[in-house]
Amino acid sequence: MSRPAVTLPEADWVAAIERLRQAPDVTLACHVAPDGDALGSMLALARVLEAQGTATTCTWGDERWAVPAPYAWLPDLGSVVSPRDVPPRPSLLVVLDTASRDRLGVLRALPERAGDVVVIDHHAHSGEDAATQLPGIHLVDSTAAATAVVVEELLRRMEAVVDATTATLLYVGLVTDTGSFQHSVTTPAVHDVAARLLGAGARPDVVAQHLWGTKPFAYQQLLGAALGRAVLETPAVAGHGLVWTVVDNAVLADTGLTLDDVESVIDVVRSAREADVAVVLKEDVDGSFRVSTRSRGKADVGAACVALGGGGHRLAAGFTSHDDVETTMDKLRSALDQAAQR
Repeated sequence: MSRPAVTLPEADWVAAIERLRQAPDVTLACHVAPDGDALGSMLALARVLEAQGTATTCTWGDERWAVPAPYAWLPDLGSVVSPRDVPPRPSLLVVLDTASRDRLGVLRALPERAGDVVVIDHHAHSGEDAATQLPGIHLVDSTAAATAVVVEELLRRMEAVVDATTATLLYVGLVTDTGSFQHSVTTPAVHDVAARLLGAGARPDVVAQHLWGTKPFAYQQLLGAALGRAVLETPAVAGHGLVWTVVDNAVLADTGLTLDDVESVIDVVRSAREADVAVVLKEDVDGSFRVSTRSRGKADVGAACVALGGGGHRLAAGFTSHDDVETTMDKLRSALDQAAQR
């Protein structure tokens, strides 16, 4: 018998549902630089809460706040607000796809002003300092394939109606965090979740076209520049191999694209068979680098990124570096060597 998609104490489900049903207003916040799982999970839960008569506000805490271009097509995304427009003292704050205060960005102090807090996540946070962890009820299962999976189970327990739009939002979270069901977190139970979402009206062909099938021509130019700079280091990661590249501000300026458009570059870089770990450094406007990492399984990139102030999963993680490229890569190589299977 396969493991359920989500395994959490019954008391936590009951407590979270009680607060979600009783709160007159709920602010939902996902992590900075939100991905498909963070956005899809947040918007899906907000739809259900709105349907039950709860006033909702959706946001995330990026200082330079903007809707991520690759996800601008998502249903209900037009309803989100910048962190400046968030109620200062929400009755209930729901944090999605992170349990770390630091990942809330400019909203990191909001949990203390909220009447109550519910955290819904699937990341491991055991390596973090206790001061960075969020208070409240934690629906956190580090073995779940996506936060969307936890939200889907929550909605089932709430006996909520999942319409086609809600199902689409959850499906976006599911396919992005499972790598279109290619990652090892994809279990029979995960496919059961997908089946329920398709049964509710999610269209996998439409979602795939939006996520991966439509990009501007400038993206091909950006990809060419990134691949032209790619470096293969076969001795790295304790001999398991590393491939990495940089997308700097000059490339972004030449192509007219943004950091959001660079997100999928790592999916191409990671295809190098000689490397267990793939890395893409994306330069931000302030000169810092958003570092994305992926592993085939020999190295725990989540542990490496946590050690460098970031977070994520064993096979996919990231962090922000304020060092130059050479220093950033030196630190990352060392962390990856520590996180690799010998």
